[in-house]
Amino acid sequence: MSKSDRGTRRTSTHWADRAAERIIREKGDKELFVCASGITPSGTVHIGNFREIISVELVVRALRDRGRRVRFIYSWDDYDVFRKVPANMPEKEMLERYLRKPITLTPDPYGEEESFARRNESEMEKLLPVVGVKPEYIYQAEKYRNGVYAEGMRMALERRETIRGILNAHRRAPLSDDWWPVSVFCGSCGRDTTRVTGWDGAYGLTYSCVSCGREETIDLRETGGAKLFWRVDWPMRWAFEGVDFEPAGKDHHSEGGSFDTAERIVREVYGAQPPVSFQYDFIGIKGRGGKISSSTGEVVSLRDVLEIYQPEVIRYLFAGTRPNSEFAISFDLDVIKNYEDYDRTERIYFGEESVSEKRVEKERRVYELSQVDGVPERMPFQMSFRHLCSIVQIHGGDADRVLEALADESDGAPVEHLRARVRCAWSWTQTYAPESYRFRLKEPADEPVLIGEAERVVLTRFRQELAARFENLEEKTLSELIYTVANEHGMEPKQFFQLLYRVLIGKERGPRLAGFLLNIGRQRVLARLEPYTQAEG
Repeated sequence: MSKSDRGTRRTSTHWADRAAERIIREKGDKELFVCASGITPSGTVHIGNFREIISVELVVRALRDRGRRVRFIYSWDDYDVFRKVPANMPEKEMLERYLRKPITLTPDPYGEEESFARRNESEMEKLLPVVGVKPEYIYQAEKYRNGVYAEGMRMALERRETIRGILNAHRRAPLSDDWWPVSVFCGSCGRDTTRVTGWDGAYGLTYSCVSCGREETIDLRETGGAKLFWRVDWPMRWAFEGVDFEPAGKDHHSEGGSFDTAERIVREVYGAQPPVSFQYDFIGIKGRGGKISSSTGEVVSLRDVLEIYQPEVIRYLFAGTRPNSEFAISFDLDVIKNYEDYDRTERIYFGEESVSEKRVEKERRVYELSQVDGVPERMPFQMSFRHLCSIVQIHGGDADRVLEALADESDGAPVEHLRARVRCAWSWTQTYAPESYRFRLKEPADEPVLIGEAERVVLTRFRQELAARFENLEEKTLSELIYTVANEHGMEPKQFFQLLYRVLIGKERGPRLAGFLLNIGRQRVLARLEPYTQAEG
């Protein structure tokens, strides 16, 4: 496959491309398309939240691949109420004093950022570019407090009976006659424990606070203490930003859910059209306990996932799965399979593995969308993640030593890609890998394991053979040597395997032995066998 052929954008059946075509078809061939995503920073932003933003980013790429200009916005709903102290936060008693206040006015319990909201926002904003996601951020607290949405709130107040009717159509118990589409943070105690008591028909809103008793009339254009309830806020912003595309979780897309009501409100209250959308499903976690929840603190964050997956592999997991399909981010042995699947897709893209033409087209597009900064000029040097997990443990996690050991195999290929994989392999083996995958290469200075005289004899013979022949051995011939030495000394090969593992890593099982010895290297293998080959006494 030529470079020019790879760079050509052709018709694709990938879900992101289909979404892009639908947006263009339904919204017309506009000068600028607006694609939106957003989240409330009420706690650590978890990988389930990330599914929405990466789904939008992939559609944004598909639109741009078609030569369309796109504005990609990400809204931080940091003017939402702080409802619950996450379990993974320090200073819980301090945080509890800010319940019912805006998240943006709740302090950072670590004392590092200007607010609790900003702490969660800045963490995500640092990580998103690592995986190739670079939206324009909108901070809703700033918008509301500066009166930017005053007109949108006035229109909602003016048509509150229309909104109440839309919402009541999907409620078991109807909203009361004195319901208002806005909430107010008290100008005295800062909480949303308020009740709207009057509206002047324009921008003046009167409220009373249940918590502190304050009564006040505010101007929506100046005071900034009011905000729309979620089901009204969402369609108001669709109209304000001119959003053409925004997906939502299956809870929002359920019958009578917030998307259904938002579609009617944006049309009947704000005179605008709803965005094109699709439903995305939940993300599960394999190999780590706990249900994902920002508010409880039981989270798996993007940072956690980046500890064991390269950015391109993370993108691959999402690009290769339809958004409405539930799948799990694995921390268990499936990590190895995920890397193998990505590597296979890469080989197919560069024509290094033969598959059907239909499969080629599918894998090509997934690979393109998996890249952080565009497709590389040539196929990167591939090192099996499974194999790398062994090599990185041999070298105690030292990436420089691993890269030096692989220098001949990599043949001068750029190493940063490999360095990232080394880091992920080390992190996985030390944190999540099954015990059978973990080992530490014993040092010559370590206390030797106890062995018998017969075992000492066979190890002495084996070390002699290695000292004389190591440079000429390959995995097959070294494996044959292991069996030959064991048989010559009347030892079952399985027993000899166990003996070698014991003296090398202190366990009776380990990586495939012949390859393992070659990876350790002549000098280091001989040094570790030497204490067991000296005469007693």
